[in-house]
Amino acid sequence: MDVEDPLATIHDVAKVAGVGVGTVSRVLNDSPLVSDATRERVQKVIEELDYRPSSVARALSLGRTSTVAVVAPFFTRPSAVLRLRGLIDVVNQSDFDVVLYAVETPEQRDERFALATASDRYAGVIVVSLAVDESTLADLRETTVPVVFVDRRAPGLPHVFVDDTEGGRLATAHLIELGHRRVAFIGDDFDPQFGFTSSADRGVGYRRAMQQAGLPVRPDYFRLAEHGRKAATAMTSALLGLADPPTAIFAASDLQALGVLEAARASGIRVPEELSVVGFDDIEVAPYMGLTTVRQPLYESGVREPSCCWDRSPGTRRTVHPWCSSLSRSRCGARRLHRPEANPISRMRGSRIPSPSRSRRRRRRLGGVRSSPAGGP
Repeated sequence: MDVEDPLATIHDVAKVAGVGVGTVSRVLNDSPLVSDATRERVQKVIEELDYRPSSVARALSLGRTSTVAVVAPFFTRPSAVLRLRGLIDVVNQSDFDVVLYAVETPEQRDERFALATASDRYAGVIVVSLAVDESTLADLRETTVPVVFVDRRAPGLPHVFVDDTEGGRLATAHLIELGHRRVAFIGDDFDPQFGFTSSADRGVGYRRAMQQAGLPVRPDYFRLAEHGRKAATAMTSALLGLADPPTAIFAASDLQALGVLEAARASGIRVPEELSVVGFDDIEVAPYMGLTTVRQPLYESGVREPSCCWDRSPGTRRTVHPWCSSLSRSRCGARRLHRPEANPISRMRGSRIPSPSRSRRRRRRLGGVRSSPAGGP
């Protein structure tokens, strides 16, 4: 057909091939009730007309839907965007379509679940990052529609998540290994609406690493506020304004780590020479900001699970083991301290610099921690 003509329809294919619409439908659905010669003739016409069958019509003819519903909050957050990109990429490689439901309130969440799990609407439902109570979880286990959770534990249902506690421990331990003793943490206030726990779990990992190293967890070094760059900037400014400020900060997300970098820049504090920073997520902008961060497989977590929605074979309703986090190191985000107990920010404010002989004795006592010209291991 000419490119300016309307898109070909199933009726056009039937007319050119000299068969009925039902025969074209049977060819599209790979029915054995069509002869090889007729099948070949219809398929040739489909190619010539560049006919693309409607997924909705095809689903109706097969008696099942071919659309997957994705229920997720905060489409604008960098981590959510990467997960959704993985989900959509893998669904686009299948014969399925995808519908996105944005959730901003618990009431919307419950409505979306009820709508998405209606047996005649969707082939499957993918829930991203949302927590549900045990009663809702029990209902989802009983539904005939496959339900998959991403970035959330869901006992009895297919799910994939990252061990946030281990990731928080990994980030903090890295800073301690670099010689830092005054390590601060900034994270999210508890969210009573959705019950997000990732930031809190990363804070648990921070506490665990500090305790394992025999270091105190100072209340004034543990800061929580609303998620976002501006709140992180304010928390960091308060930390840097302390009489005894930290030499390193672990931020529970890369977005918050960007706020830390912004506050350090505004205070005239060099990163990593005078302040080491580690984030969490490894979003796309992290390398360009020179940020050391804990990498979680955001895109890969979106790719991993959608097939459970259309693969009904035995074993697909499985529990996926958690991914382990890994540290994505940067030359600019975290650097080994020359003297763990010497705070460069305090020195900038006029604190007395120890004499060379005292410094040498101190280094011997602390195991000889030296600066790394490459910006940290």
